[in-house]
Amino acid sequence: MMHFSYEKKSLFTPRSRKTVCLFFCEETRALAERVAAESDAIELRSINWRSLDSLSRSSFLLIPFSFCGIRGQHVAFLASFSSPRVIFEQLSVIYALPRLFISSFTVRMEEEGDVATAFTLARILSSIPISRGGPTSLVIYDIHALQERFYFGDNVLPCFESGVPLLMNRLQELPDSDNISIAFPDDGAWKRFNTLLQHFPTIICTKVREGDQRIVRLKEGDPRGRHVVIVDDLVQSGGTLIECQKVLAAHGAKKISAYVTHGIFPNRSWERFQHDNGVGPNEGLSFFWITDSCPLTVKEVKNKRPFEVLSLAGSIAAALQI
Repeated sequence: MMHFSYEKKSLFTPRSRKTVCLFFCEETRALAERVAAESDAIELRSINWRSLDSLSRSSFLLIPFSFCGIRGQHVAFLASFSSPRVIFEQLSVIYALPRLFISSFTVRMEEEGDVATAFTLARILSSIPISRGGPTSLVIYDIHALQERFYFGDNVLPCFESGVPLLMNRLQELPDSDNISIAFPDDGAWKRFNTLLQHFPTIICTKVREGDQRIVRLKEGDPRGRHVVIVDDLVQSGGTLIECQKVLAAHGAKKISAYVTHGIFPNRSWERFQHDNGVGPNEGLSFFWITDSCPLTVKEVKNKRPFEVLSLAGSIAAALQI
């Protein structure tokens, strides 16, 4: 009789982490450093940017930077389209990198605000050359409108992530975590985020027109006695959030906080938001959480209540392994 022995092997073996060379623009330097600190598989690389003003007229644009050692590597670029001044120079880098025989290319985009329309920017990014390893991956956090997901062409692979899990982790740390309700300032915010926050009691506000004014009203839900957290994807002037705060306070909310992934705040509009100082929601917010997707805002609100920054670094590091 013959006996056969064999070593049983799993059909699913753990995938080794890929090493990623992470480039960044100057605005996102601090965030890039936090991302690199999250994983020893991410190698930070810098770019030597040359100001357009220092170039000769004949050369028009020249951005010298070192690409030593990236041939055959997985490469990522952390971009920020915060103003028209920095968009073109970053696009020059983004278009150049895939042509350098790299294995894959990923672009992590910051919220562009109202610098360019979403459709136009999507068309520009959809023209990024294909790298040796295939189409460029675009990692985008909490895109503003659901239809914008379909603006991108077939030459890129959009990857849609969210900062809301960071908020959920933070809410679990609060002493009143069992008394939290989530408020959405409009139906659009509810459509974007309700599936991520469905285990919380929900409040929906809406804007109605009264004469020449648009007034925020309570559409559904009961804020009485609750710590209500207003959730949206971005904030600029902050007018809608302030009107929501007033409505929720008038309907008996015990405390009010807010969360947005992208705190754009042009012209220092963040100064409109005050801390409640424990007095109550009529005086201000208990917390205003933002992520570090807008680096300039992060610098301005540092150590200023009610603001608290939740870092996307760990999430970005994980997304770069996809």
